Amino acid sequence: MTAPTIAFDLDGTLVDTAPDLLDSLNHCMDIAGLKRVDVQELRRFIGFGGRVMIERAFEAHGKPLADGQLDSLYAAFIEHYAGGIPGKSAPYPGLIAALDRFSAAGCRLAVCTNKTEQPSRRLLEALGLAGRFSAICGQDTFAYRKPDPRHLFGTIKAAGGDVERALMVGDSRTDIDTAKAAGIPVVAVHFGYTDLPVSTFEPSRIISHYDELTVAMAVDLIDKARSPARA
Repeated sequence: MTAPTIAFDLDGTLVDTAPDLLDSLNHCMDIAGLKRVDVQELRRFIGFGGRVMIERAFEAHGKPLADGQLDSLYAAFIEHYAGGIPGKSAPYPGLIAALDRFSAAGCRLAVCTNKTEQPSRRLLEALGLAGRFSAICGQDTFAYRKPDPRHLFGTIKAAGGDVERALMVGDSRTDIDTAKAAGIPVVAVHFGYTDLPVSTFEPSRIISHYDELTVAMAVDLIDKARSPARA
């Protein structure tokens, strides 16, 4: 039997990047002469990459973006963010041990994120995590991104995995909707970036710490997803 592939979201799932994303978003707010965003507001803006974060921040201020302004602010965001990697970002507690468990069991690990690919790779490299993943796929890796299930399918295939033996781990509605559209079970972490409790979106399972994410849990969820009568 093919060993499972575990596909992780990045921001708010593998790594707590909120401090650095907030700093870069507020760099853009400073450029635009708008009020800075606080960490609670940031939770409503994350999920579709930096451009959407900026758009949502402007919408929250009731301020329309001028022609070409989004492109220039996004360039400023990327420059600021990339220049500070890894900054204050850090893996969540228990993550390393969880990755070790899955690797020891022969599982393939992958990253499926709506952050662009190169900053994702740079961040994971800076944190010493990149080598653990068979594929790191961002919003610009394919012609589609989450919640389009093809982003998840493509990531699993790039990792050399089988979409019939896969699990998604994420922190937001975007991740949960993606996995559901792909017909793949999804474990949601409750410590990530979402403005509503992840239970609202009905993932397959919710964990509060990576100690709870076991190989046995992953295999059980995958088996049940493939055998509806057992669910």
